[in-house]
Formats: sequence, C-alpha cells, structure tokens
Amino acid sequence: MSPQHSRLVQLVILIAIIAIAPLLVPSNYYLRVMTLIYVFGLAAVGLNLLMGFAGQVSLGHAGFIGIGAYSVALGSVHWGLTGLTSAVLGAFASAAIAAMVGRPILRLKGHYLAVATLGFGFLIALLITNEAGLTGGPDGIAVPRPVVLGWRLRTVEQWYWISGVVLVAGVFIAQNLVASSTGRALRAIHDSEVAAQAIGVDVARQKLKVFVISAVYASLAGSLLAFCNGLVTPESTAGFLKSVELVTMVVLGGLGSVFGSVLGAAVLVLLPQVLTVFHDYEHLMLGLLMVLCIVMLPRGVVPSLARKFARTGR
Repeated sequence: MSPQHSRLVQLVILIAIIAIAPLLVPSNYYLRVMTLIYVFGLAAVGLNLLMGFAGQVSLGHAGFIGIGAYSVALGSVHWGLTGLTSAVLGAFASAAIAAMVGRPILRLKGHYLAVATLGFGFLIALLITNEAGLTGGPDGIAVPRPVVLGWRLRTVEQWYWISGVVLVAGVFIAQNLVASSTGRALRAIHDSEVAAQAIGVDVARQKLKVFVISAVYASLAGSLLAFCNGLVTPESTAGFLKSVELVTMVVLGGLGSVFGSVLGAAVLVLLPQVLTVFHDYEHLMLGLLMVLCIVMLPRGVVPSLARKFARTGR
C-alpha cells in the first residue's frame, strides 16, 4: 500500500468512526468521553509532529493547552469577545509565545531540551494559578457557551460533532504536512541534524516552525476543552500531569504516526473509565497495562501492528 493510499484509508476510518459512534453508544456520557478523545487526540497529533517527526522532546506542551483554554475564558468573561474570536486569538498568542520561547529552547538537545520545556510548562501553570484575580486561581473560571448564528452551543452532541470535525481537519493538515517538503526536512532532522544541515535544510527554522504548529494544535485543543467543560482550571489544562499524558499518548500510539496519536489518546482516555471497577488499584492497573503495551509494542501501537501485518502479508 502506498503512503498516500495509507493516509487516505486512515482518514476514512477516522471519519467513519466519528460518524457511526453516536449510533452505537447508549447515552451522552459515552459521547462526552468520545469528545475528550477527539480533543486530546488533536493536541497529541500536534505534539507528534514535534516529537515523532522532528525528534524534539516537549514536557511542557500542556502550557499551550492552558493558553488556549484561558484565552476563551478570559476573552468571553473579561473582554467581551465571542468564543470563536477568543479561540483564534488564543491560537495566535500560542504561536507568538512558541516562536519567542522556541528560538532559545530549541538550540538545546536531549534532556536539556526536555528540562527547558518542562520549565516553560511549570511557568504557564504557575502564572495561571497565581493570577487569581484574573483567572480564578486554583478554582478556575467558568466559560460561557459560545453563540453561533443565534444558536448557543451547549449540548454534548453539538460539541461531539464540532470536536470531531476539528480533529479530522487537524489530521488531514498534519498528513499533508508530513508528506510535503517540510515533512521530509523534519524526518531528516530527526535522523541527524548535522546530515540535514549538510544537504541544505535550515534546521533551526524547521524546528521552530514545527514547534509553532504543534503549539497551535494544543491551543485549539485547549479552547475546545474549555468550551466542552464550561470550566477551566490550572490542573485540568496546564498541569504537569497533562503534559505527561500528552507525551504518553504520542509514545503509546506511535512516534511518527499521525493516526497513532489519535489511537494513543483514545487508549489513555478510555482506560481510566474502564478501570474504575478496580477502585483503589485503578492507577496501578493503568500503569501496568501501559508498561506491558510499550514493552510488547515498543514502536507504539500503530507502527508495531502495521509492521507485524506487513510481515504476515509477505
């Protein structure tokens, strides 16, 4: 199967799942869970562009989710802006901050880069938490439901379809980016920055570009999360554990696999719901299952399964 055909099949599968799922689930609770999968899947797709294709580690990406979430909250509550306008401004703000922060940070490599991005995430979370007069502090701030063409978007079904459409658009854009000259440059950087520079790739520019793009993905996911929940808090958006969850989604689904990012988000969102029957052992079981999955499928779920099927088909 050619790469182009494979990308098309993955996109069709994703669209089919989004279209059919509401017909199969028994209640809005499951639609709510699916919506969270789509939201975090969008953020994971953006992070995979940075980690899986460019090979740059980020442990503070939830900071951009927080920027997107609090942009719609503050824009709607304090500045009288519409929800859509606030989300767009949040995406631009995330892009500008990523461009400013990325220039010095992306010069670092390995664990130095990881620590630097971790510090950025902590800084955003700390800023949101301490500015209680503006952000509501640890208690968070309520987000008014946006109004579009006279309709107030408040139901689970409405946000299910909106988040699903945004995810499909995000996956489509990411797939085309990966297949473009930019994607080839990112893969070259991932393999060897020195070799990439030797063949004419502007390494610093390409790394900064993908960092900005991944930040915009995370910001839009944060805006969707704020609208879906109707409430944003530092812990639910910009907390350190959210960054860890995003990295886990990417690694679990498969580094360098756009569709794997969505699958990784699905696994990490669904498992806690399934493991609630174990009560006190929920986190233990979740950690054990994730370790087993990574040990048995070291390349991630999608690349490992694709490799096994390819071997079987020979």
